[in-house]
Amino acid sequence: MSNIWTNIFKPRQTEEDTILAVLMRIPIFEGLDSKELRQIENILHQREYAKQETIFFQGEPGLGMYIIIQGDVDIISEPEKHQLAELHEGDFFGELSLLDESPRTASAVAKDPSRLLCLFQSDLNDLITRNPGLGVKILVQLARTIGARLRKTNDHVTELKKVYQA
Repeated sequence: MSNIWTNIFKPRQTEEDTILAVLMRIPIFEGLDSKELRQIENILHQREYAKQETIFFQGEPGLGMYIIIQGDVDIISEPEKHQLAELHEGDFFGELSLLDESPRTASAVAKDPSRLLCLFQSDLNDLITRNPGLGVKILVQLARTIGARLRKTNDHVTELKKVYQA
């Protein structure tokens, strides 16, 4: 009988709530208030990918970043098909393409059926034009995120050099 009453007074979590919760955990959107996060949410595009479907190919121009809402994504170096990373719900990738359209340095493939949010460079640029203050916040966090990933990569390369020189 208690099952009848379990969630009667608790509001259901909506799709919008789920997206906002994921955005709050993304370092690029760190420090944004709920109003600013809703502005971000309004420019995101949701896409679904089948198992083993390619999200983008290495060498293609980068058009935007992706946030995994559901599923797993493999980042793969072509042509040898070397797995560089396996990403999961709440992870994001491709953020460098928010700054330029340089060719992708790896391919991204949905490991299983996946749902992703996409933030395209053109939409971010429009947001920056409309709301420069919010744009600066995002760009500063983007720079910090890219810097942190670069430092981690440098540390990894240094460790690999030590291993191969030994």
